This record gives sequence, structure tokens and C-alpha cells, in this order.
Amino acid sequence: MKLRTSQTVAVAASVVLLAGFATACNRGSSSDAASGGKPAIGIDLPRADSDFWNSYAQYVKQDASSEGLNTLPVSNSQNDVTKLVANVQVFQNTGAKAVVMAPQDTGAIASTLDSLASKKIPVVSVDTRPDTGKVYMVVRADNKAYGTKACEFLGKQLGGKGKVAELQGALDSINGRDRSEAFAACMKSEFPDIQVIELATDWKGDVASAKLQSTLAANPDLNGVYMQAGGVFLQPTIALLQQKGLLKPAGEPGHIAIVSNDGIPQEYDAIRKGDIDATVSQPADLYAKYALYYAQAAADGKTFQAGPTDHNSTIISLPNGLEDQLPAPLVTKDNVDDKSLWGNNVGK
Repeated sequence: MKLRTSQTVAVAASVVLLAGFATACNRGSSSDAASGGKPAIGIDLPRADSDFWNSYAQYVKQDASSEGLNTLPVSNSQNDVTKLVANVQVFQNTGAKAVVMAPQDTGAIASTLDSLASKKIPVVSVDTRPDTGKVYMVVRADNKAYGTKACEFLGKQLGGKGKVAELQGALDSINGRDRSEAFAACMKSEFPDIQVIELATDWKGDVASAKLQSTLAANPDLNGVYMQAGGVFLQPTIALLQQKGLLKPAGEPGHIAIVSNDGIPQEYDAIRKGDIDATVSQPADLYAKYALYYAQAAADGKTFQAGPTDHNSTIISLPNGLEDQLPAPLVTKDNVDDKSLWGNNVGK
């Protein structure tokens, strides 16, 4: 019930946020002429049931407004590729010169990308890398590094022995695959005495909670959890462990070591309390900043090449475009209060 309530609040907040977008960013017309000659940019948000993505949406709103961009009314595809396709069609029909999206199903968006390419509308994909189909730029962190960092931290915390439940994201997503494959490879090579119990969740918190509950019943000696997305897994995981009397503070006997991915404020609070041990900060602020930067550049006809950037990242070549791999630091009790982390600044 708590999860449904939080999701309802998140969806309501997203509706309000989208309304704010239409007022603050759109200039009342999709034409370039009506916006001082700036090309129109279509932005689709991927979902509203995740604290991470709602934070990203806030940054997009702030940056679009501060940069004076000409954005079309922002849409939200709610983790549904058919809605994303329909939303992109609206962008095409209303004069978009570039599109920003974050397709959650990276295999099913290819035909839409091909359609946009045929109309010379460049696409910036945020956080996810489409399997096929032309993209102007992917704005993303190295997701294999997420899995590796989580493995190395957990392995050391457990002294190289024990059982770890891995709450995997959707395996039809490049992010879910990258994190899972890297975590598995690292555990196999570096910590072979740790048993990894893989739990596919499709990025759904209720599915993660149900599978973790069954895993705890079958493995009462479970002593580690890797959550591939704190935005959807943190609340249900903490609630379940609390309900079962298994939420012991870090450093106390019986503590289940937990590493997450996202870097949302709620994860930082959980680290401070000792409920979880670490997270990899996925840069929601930089995702928004550089997604809009590249969308504007694409609409203006600019091009980029592989190599180091001026913002501490590296652009790599893909078979279907380019990818700017942004930095994503590991956050523990030692650096959780670092003011440079976006999770300590969101909403301020």
C-alpha cells in the first residue's frame, strides 16, 4: 500500500511539473519564429514513478527555463514505448527540430528513430542507449562501471563470502544488461565465494519486494543486496527489511550490506542512518544539462567527435551514433555530505 501511495504522489507531482513546463518553457507556439528564431525541441520524460526521474524532470525544467530554450509541451511516456512513439509523432507534427527521450525499452524504439532520421530530426537519448536506430548523442554514464563498483564494494564489505540478492532492472534495457553483466563478471572473477541470487524486476518496486521476500524466506543467511535502481527499489526494500526485523544499522551484527544505484536524496539519508551502505550517483543534473545542450547543438547543425570533453567525460563512438559518458561516483558514509553531489542540491 505504501508503494502505491508513493507512486500516486509521484504521478501527481509529474502532472504538476508538466503543467509548469508548458508555462515556463514553451513560448505559446511551436514555430521557431514565435520564439525568437530558436529551434523547437521536443522532450519526453520516461516515467513518473521514480524519484530519480522526477529529479531529472525538475532539472530539465530549470535548465530549459534558464537557457531560454524553445521547448514544445513536455510529454511523459510512463514507461510505455507505444506512448513514447505517439508522443514523438506529436513532436514531429508540431515542428520539433530535435528530440530528447529516454526509451526504457531500448530494442523497440528503432523504427521510431529511423523515422526521425528520415525527417532529419536528431535524437538525444538520455541514460539509455538504443540497440539500433540513429542517435545524435546518448547522454549516459558508464553503466558497466555501476555494476563493477557495486560488486567491489559489496565484496569487500562481506569479506568475500556470503549470499547477495541482486535486484536487476529490465533485461530488455541496455542499462539493466550492463549493470547485471558487469556485476556478474566482477563477482565471478573477484569474489567467487559469494553466491549471487539474480532477481529480474523490470524496474518495478513491487516485483522487487515480492521476489526479495521469497529469497529471504529461502535464504535466511542472506547478507547482501544490490539494488540497480534506488529510485524504485529503496522504499520497498527498506520497508520489507524493517517489517521482518532485518533492518540493522551498518556496523551492527546482522546488518545486511546494501549497495544501490541512483544517488537520490533518500539514498543519502539511508546511508546516513546506516540502513544502506553505498550508492553510485547517477548524475540527474548532468543528464538534464547535457541532454538539452546536445539537443540545441543538434538543432543548430553542430557536430561532435569521439574524445575527451571539457566537462570531465569522454565521448565514445557507437555503431549508431555517439555517447557522452558522464562521471558517476560511488557514495558512502565518507563522502555522503559532499556538496558537489546533485542529491545534496536537488530542489535548492
